[in-house]
Amino acid sequence: MNTTALPARTEVAIVGGGPTGLALAVTLASAGIDFVVLDRLAEGANTSRAAVVHARTLEVLDELGASQELIARGIQITRFAVRDGARRLLTVPFDQLATAHPYTLMVPQYETESVLLDRLRALGGDVHRPYEVTSAVQDDNGVRLTMATGETLSAAYAVGADGMHSTVRGAAGIAFTGSAYAESFVLADVVMDWAPGPSEVSLTFGTAGLTVVAPLPGGRYRVVATVDNAPASPETTFIQKLLDERAPGQAKVTGHTWSSRFRVHHRVADHYRAGRLLLAGDAAHVHSPAGGQGMNTGIQDGYALGRAFATGQLDGYEAQRRPIAQRVVAFTDRMTRIATTRNAMARAARNIALPLLGHTAMPKKLATELAELNYR
Repeated sequence: MNTTALPARTEVAIVGGGPTGLALAVTLASAGIDFVVLDRLAEGANTSRAAVVHARTLEVLDELGASQELIARGIQITRFAVRDGARRLLTVPFDQLATAHPYTLMVPQYETESVLLDRLRALGGDVHRPYEVTSAVQDDNGVRLTMATGETLSAAYAVGADGMHSTVRGAAGIAFTGSAYAESFVLADVVMDWAPGPSEVSLTFGTAGLTVVAPLPGGRYRVVATVDNAPASPETTFIQKLLDERAPGQAKVTGHTWSSRFRVHHRVADHYRAGRLLLAGDAAHVHSPAGGQGMNTGIQDGYALGRAFATGQLDGYEAQRRPIAQRVVAFTDRMTRIATTRNAMARAARNIALPLLGHTAMPKKLATELAELNYR
C-alpha cells in the first residue's frame, strides 16, 4: 500500500488504478506530464477477472515498455474454437494476424496490473491508496476532488478510470446509455481435465447458454458462462454440473481457485468528455465478456488519452475512441445473442452456416476484429 501523502495539486488526476488508469499513468509518465493516480482499494486486485490480452493491446504495451514481461507471465494461444456441445463449428486462427503478436495472450488480470505498476514505478510514479473519491467539482480553472477522508486534490483535469459505477462520470453528468442482459454470468478459475486441451480457447454454444473455457498459466482454466440464476459463489460441484450439461464428457473438475457471479451490461457513455472531466475504460463502456475485449479496450483508451494529453489533442479523444467502443459493444452483443439464442430454427441455421463460413475469409476477419487490429 502506498501511504505517501497526497500533493495539493497535479496536472492530471486519474481516478482508478486498474489496467486503464495504469496505462494512462505510464503514458503520461513517459511524456513527462505530472499526474496523481488514486484508487479506493488498499491494495491491487489479486483475482484474475479479465484474462485475455489481445494483439493490439500487446502492441500498445510494446510502446509502453511493458509487453515483454507480461508475455513471459502468460501463455500464447493461436486459435479459438467455436462449438455446439462437443461439435466443432468453426476455428478462428490468430497465427495469421498482421502483427508482431500473432496470438492472444492468456494471463490473469492481476499479472497485467502488476507489470504495468512495475513499469510505472520504474518511471518514478505510483498509485496512492486507499483514496476513495467522493466528489469531483470543476470550474474554468480546474477540478477539485474530495476524498472520503475529507482530503482534497486540485487538478487541471480529472479522468474517470473508476469502472461502471464511475464517480467521475456521475459528476460530469454524462449518461451511460444501454441496458443489462437478462442472464447472470459465472466466472471461475478451475483445475480440471479438459478434453480439448490447453492449446485453444473454446466458445461453446448451447440451449442453456454460452460457455467459454480458456487455458491459464499453471495448468488452470478460466470458465465463463451465462446462467439464468447463478449462485453468488459457484462451487466446484456447480461448475462440474454446468460443464456436464454443456460439454458432456469433456471436463472433470477437481477444484477451483476463484469464482464469482456478475451481471453484464452493454452500455456506452454518451460523451467521453465534459469540460475538464474525461472518461476511459469501464467508466466509458461495458459489454459482454464474449471475446475478452473489455480490459483490452480500456488499456487502449488509457494509452490514447495519454497521447492526447501529450500532444495537446484532447478534443480528438472522444472522436477517436468512442466509435471503437460502440463497435466493440455491438460486436460482442451480436456474439452473445447468436450464442445464447433458444430459437430452434436460428440455432439450426447458425450451426449450418458457421462450418461453411470456415472455408471463406470470415475466420481471419473475425480474428482481426477480436484482436482489435482494426482499431489502430
